[in-house]
Amino acid sequence: MYRHMARSVCSGGRVCPVFVPPFTPSSSWTMRNTTEERHYRLSDPRWQCPVRFMSSAARKRRSLRSAFPVLEQPLQPIQRHVYEANLRNSNDCHKKYVELSEKVRKGGGDNAVARHTLRNKKLLVRDRLRLLLDDEDFLELSPFAGLGLPYGDIPSAGCLTGIGRINGLWCVFIANDATVKGGTAYPITVKKQLRAQEVAIQNRLPCVYLVDSGGAFLPLQSEIFPDKNQGGRTFYNEAIMSAMKIPQVSVVCGSCTAGGAYIPTMAEEAVMVHRIGTIFLGGPPLVKAATGEEVTPEDLGGARLHAEVSGCVDHFAWEEKEAYDYTRNIISTLNFQLPDEEEEDEEATKRRKKEEEPLYSSEELLGLAPRSYNYSLDAKMVVSRLTDGSRFQEFKARYGTTLITGFGKIHGHLVGIIANNGELSNEAALKGSHFVQLCDQRDVPLLFLQNTAPAAALTLSIAQAETNTNRLKAQGSMMSAVACASVPKITVVIGGCHGADSYAMCGRAFDPNFLFLWPNARVSMAAPGHSDSLLSSNSEKQQQEEEEEEQKQKQEDKLNRKLKEESSAFFSSGRLWDDGVILPQDTRMVLRDCLDIIQQKQYQLSTEKLQSAVLRI
Repeated sequence: MYRHMARSVCSGGRVCPVFVPPFTPSSSWTMRNTTEERHYRLSDPRWQCPVRFMSSAARKRRSLRSAFPVLEQPLQPIQRHVYEANLRNSNDCHKKYVELSEKVRKGGGDNAVARHTLRNKKLLVRDRLRLLLDDEDFLELSPFAGLGLPYGDIPSAGCLTGIGRINGLWCVFIANDATVKGGTAYPITVKKQLRAQEVAIQNRLPCVYLVDSGGAFLPLQSEIFPDKNQGGRTFYNEAIMSAMKIPQVSVVCGSCTAGGAYIPTMAEEAVMVHRIGTIFLGGPPLVKAATGEEVTPEDLGGARLHAEVSGCVDHFAWEEKEAYDYTRNIISTLNFQLPDEEEEDEEATKRRKKEEEPLYSSEELLGLAPRSYNYSLDAKMVVSRLTDGSRFQEFKARYGTTLITGFGKIHGHLVGIIANNGELSNEAALKGSHFVQLCDQRDVPLLFLQNTAPAAALTLSIAQAETNTNRLKAQGSMMSAVACASVPKITVVIGGCHGADSYAMCGRAFDPNFLFLWPNARVSMAAPGHSDSLLSSNSEKQQQEEEEEEQKQKQEDKLNRKLKEESSAFFSSGRLWDDGVILPQDTRMVLRDCLDIIQQKQYQLSTEKLQSAVLRI
């Protein structure tokens, strides 16, 4: 009789009767329907509906309470000399960081800024973001991209990208800076824009484009146009994001020429500013050269034309401020839901915030940032200055001790932490593989604190060959676990990022959601001073011929100088091998923003409307 009770919609937590197996009630059961027996039936897996639905109660669920042990990791007197050496190096790196930050903030220089604001009557890119975002507390991505490149310095790669809140919702923004080379797109500009779109796709974030670009830099067209991950990929990503229901909004607040014209036309909604916004494939000079006709930019592709005639844009704004008001209102129509914050009184909030702070000052991280691998202190000291209340539940504490694994909370977010504490040995890699799979099973995001060995282990005997073979297999297992883990991953390089060990610790090639460097970090195949591990040698010939020894020494010195220059964190960030250089004392704040962004994604996925099963009676 129960098989005829099929319904078209199943609600979360209730039994779907169509899946109930045939059942013959006993005489003792037919007249009874107690709460106890109902609970028993619901707990039986045969009675459960395999289609997953989220009830409103499930959406507001609270995380389990934890009482992780406190990591007592104060600075010991014996560690003082190493700490002070690291601190001096961190201060030098901080000066470099401040110097480059000031250079980036100036954009294209004073003359370009004056031309942009006075002659063209436009707002500067950071002033635009102030009008668009809820506040100035946004996560900027790769601010040093474009510095120190073979074709010159391109501050911020000619565009600002990052993640900020609009009406409380985390959104990716891609904003051209027209003071830098007139907004011209260089190869590094395209690469930065593609990375921002990748972040939007990976974290399911709405994307806002502030377009003010003069098109591609033609002398470097071969590095901008033809390949898969070059200019055209921007438009491919726009289409893919739209198919994934990732909203995209474009604001045309300047020139939008040639290929750049497709950005607003492929966005879901577009806003255009009167007088300063233009969209055309070829500008007035090209029209005159081709046809002899003289036409103004406004008549050829201005806001009035595209809002009233072509229909390329959806909203006409008289001035920039109005355009960003339109954009904020568009974001409010996305019908996204934000995670419900638990209501609590003022005293409870203050108490919770006080408990969240680590027991040790984040400023101490400056002295824990190793100037080189030999100056590394215990990784638990770093962990204790990042987690809430310096609490950490260690996993396999006595096994594979050169890798620290365990659970902690950062601003209330549960994370699985994996930190290098020496060479990635066979046991350490097996432990890491186990822990990564454990976190993947429990849907716990992973945080990698990377400080790998400066060079690969040498093989000088049969015993070492055996050890290295086992290590190789174990590291391969850990790489597979990291690559296949479906949970969000964040990597912070706190020291060295060298060799194959860096892959197992979720380097750039292993696609972490975010990857940041401390200013002291080094990124290279081998650390400076360890070039001999990269060079092949023939010991017999070296002993016989002094000339070859001298030649090898010169080769090593040359390679070490190259490694020192090219392994710098700022060299890496200038080429977009990461998502930015962050100061050690700001790490906890940056991780908070990343984890908030990840939580928003997980919440959106958990509240998606699912198709009800098609049931036939």
